[in-house]
Amino acid sequence: MARELECAVVSLVRVILGAQLVEMPPWLVRPGKVECADRWALVQEVYADLTGGKVLPEVMRPVERREIDAILQRPGEPPRILEFDEKQHFNHYRARTLGFYADEVPLAFPAAVWVERSHQKTRLEGGGFGKPKPPLFPGDGGRHRQRAFRDALCDILPPEYGFLPTLRIGDFEVAGLLGAADGAERMARLLDKRL
Repeated sequence: MARELECAVVSLVRVILGAQLVEMPPWLVRPGKVECADRWALVQEVYADLTGGKVLPEVMRPVERREIDAILQRPGEPPRILEFDEKQHFNHYRARTLGFYADEVPLAFPAAVWVERSHQKTRLEGGGFGKPKPPLFPGDGGRHRQRAFRDALCDILPPEYGFLPTLRIGDFEVAGLLGAADGAERMARLLDKRL
């Protein structure tokens, strides 16, 4: 169900913006020191905070990879990452990561709302949502910390590569919107506020 909702949001946003899907850039697949460039120190700080002081390797292992929901590009504009954030993206780890850069990195979502929603969560999802993800995120809650870190990378790095700020849409923002008679208009208003 969550994947269907994500696909519906991506499709609707793409139509409203008149954008094409483009491929994921290699610098976001396994970002290490070279890919993070001038943001390497910031990325290291975020990682150290999430892991209790561990040092992020300068080169990511080949098995480390990531996917994003979509990269959209309108004619005459740079590309922009679109991420649909479900409930598991909101937790104290995510609030902490945003605290490192929300005031200095351009974003196409209200960081204060993301932080507030993250602080509202009192219990993390269990099972596969929080399993260990060694070697970078071992132990309980590893997947939660990994998700927060990857979301941070997706916010921090794109402007360094000429992308427009990352657009995030929270699941709470589209509740009741998809399938509604005025759903497209409501999404267009939301996008007007962000872009």
